[in-house]
Amino acid sequence: MGPTSLNSRYTEEQPGLSGNGRFLAFVSNRNGNHQLLVYNLEEQRLIRIPGLNRPETIAESPSLSYTGRYIAYITSDQGRPVVALYDRATQQSQILTPTYRGWVKNPNISPDGRYVVFETASRGQWDIEVLDRGPNIELDIPNGATVGSPP
Repeated sequence: MGPTSLNSRYTEEQPGLSGNGRFLAFVSNRNGNHQLLVYNLEEQRLIRIPGLNRPETIAESPSLSYTGRYIAYITSDQGRPVVALYDRATQQSQILTPTYRGWVKNPNISPDGRYVVFETASRGQWDIEVLDRGPNIELDIPNGATVGSPP
């Protein structure tokens, strides 16, 4: 078990697997920092995800799209948990729930990256929200696949 192996001598938890089975996102406290890491199972190595783990914030509950391009996760914004989305192609994160009054947890992204579901307590109880990122996003689909309605 080395610094780039899947398991370390530190806590590794909250795994999320990409739809194609190639990437595994998880939360670790290796290197003395609570951080979200992505591991390439085929190459058996950690991959770089610049801009995802920011100082003074915690990233938790990762969920990956089909090829691992998009990572939905929980982070904090002004002390409140929010659902965020990291795009590995642009290496940028965006907060998807900036206006939710209640608490949020357990995000899950659809394989194509268009929909994000999560739990919210905005009505005083835990409910499920479905967030549609819209028809104009770049979908995470395998090379050569077409998007359309099933027959």
